[in-house]
Amino acid sequence: MSQFIQAHGASIPAIGLGTWMLNGPACTDAVEAAIGFGYRHIDTAIGYSNESEVGEGIRRSGIARDDLFLTTKIPPEQLARDDMMRAAEGSLTRLGVDQVDLLLIHWPSKSLSATETIRSLNAVKERGLTRHIGVSNYTIRLLDEAWAATSAPIVANQCEHHPYLDQPALRAATAAHGTAFVAYCPLGQAEVLDEPVIQDIAGRFGRTPAQIVLRWQVQKGCVAIPKSSHPARIRQNLDIFGFELSGDDVAAIDALGSTQRRICDFASIAPDWDA
Repeated sequence: MSQFIQAHGASIPAIGLGTWMLNGPACTDAVEAAIGFGYRHIDTAIGYSNESEVGEGIRRSGIARDDLFLTTKIPPEQLARDDMMRAAEGSLTRLGVDQVDLLLIHWPSKSLSATETIRSLNAVKERGLTRHIGVSNYTIRLLDEAWAATSAPIVANQCEHHPYLDQPALRAATAAHGTAFVAYCPLGQAEVLDEPVIQDIAGRFGRTPAQIVLRWQVQKGCVAIPKSSHPARIRQNLDIFGFELSGDDVAAIDALGSTQRRICDFASIAPDWDA
């Protein structure tokens, strides 16, 4: 299985470091450690208030800029055309780079249409501030609307995805556009790791429960961006390409999604989720 997901010219490392809720020196140290362990995909956002720390971690790592896939996101209150351009410029300044690899609309706007906001995102790309564009927390309807209006490919839709929330219809719709599905909260904020079925599979493979869930993610065709500040766990989370789950194992993990339980559901910014 490839360690990269290809989408409209973007080659996205299938495992990245998520940085939501990482701040200060812990964030910088985690980014530096992850790159040292071989991560080549780092995910941040304006809303995480840690772009400066992420940028410092990248600089400390000594990695060549062209060897890293860097993602950030524009918050919903900054999606009007001029606001988005200023927001993207601010991100580049804080990160200390001339361009990000992927710029996402973090949450859909409550006041602007998907058509309007994707056109503004196209303008940011045309300025050369990002190599690729994408969206996050987009439903099937919003993704279709954005694709109908965009002039540049939408290479990623980043959404909550873990064994409690598999979202097969959304994943299929995303794949139909040739868009990569990026799983945030891929370990279900660690709740899923205590499930007996995960523990059993991990014991049989001699792997950690997190490695089992991340392997399930990539076998589903997802990019996964687990967050950790612990060096040992950061290293382990990348080491998921030397084994393969059986069809029965995948089905057993799938069964945990019978309730389709969403963890990250913020009423003030969330769209009307797909049924």
